[in-house]
Amino acid sequence: MEAKVYNKDGKETGMVSLPESIFGLKWNSDLVNQVVLSMESSKHGPWAHARDRAHVRGGGKKPWKQKGTGRARHGSTRSPIWVGGGVSHGPTNEKDYTRKINKNMKNKALFTVLSAKLRDGEIFFVNDLGLDTIKTKNAQDILNNFSKVSGFEKIVYKKGKRALLLLPKSDANVIKSFRNIGSTFVDIVSNLNPVDALKYKFLAVVSPEESLKVLSSRTKVRAVKAKAK
Repeated sequence: MEAKVYNKDGKETGMVSLPESIFGLKWNSDLVNQVVLSMESSKHGPWAHARDRAHVRGGGKKPWKQKGTGRARHGSTRSPIWVGGGVSHGPTNEKDYTRKINKNMKNKALFTVLSAKLRDGEIFFVNDLGLDTIKTKNAQDILNNFSKVSGFEKIVYKKGKRALLLLPKSDANVIKSFRNIGSTFVDIVSNLNPVDALKYKFLAVVSPEESLKVLSSRTKVRAVKAKAK
């Protein structure tokens, strides 16, 4: 498999060879759905907490005698049916929303998403961004140049998550130049996961040869584990 490589001016400069194990997988909706739901659920914290009748202060005295008043029988003013009483079956901060997924599933789900985005023409390979200084205008000019490439015209849209720029290693000039452009985000390729890959319309892989080495290292981990079994 091969893909075109462009420079920061949006002009084609060559080709890059893509590994089948990362960009040649068939779509697996069940796997991707399971991994994405697990990752999103793990972000969910037990923020809501309601006190039941055992944790509400007061209500130790019986409101009125059991018989003879003509009213319903009550033993405490902190019953859930009373104003100021405890809550029945309410949320508690003891609930754990995390779901465990193994690394092999997470990696395969990521490669499945990357394969689908490559087939849909949503992955862009760039040899170098060449940002020597921190300047948002230069970053916007680069996006404008990318939009001239066929299929990537919408990368400059300001609404929504338009572009995720993936670097082989952290670069302060690139990160700070693009951070004021709300529709884009810059991250290192080792942090890439299925959720972020699906969140953004386009993926721009910078220095593809170095970045692909980082992605390929995940496949090696999977192969070693499979062999060990």
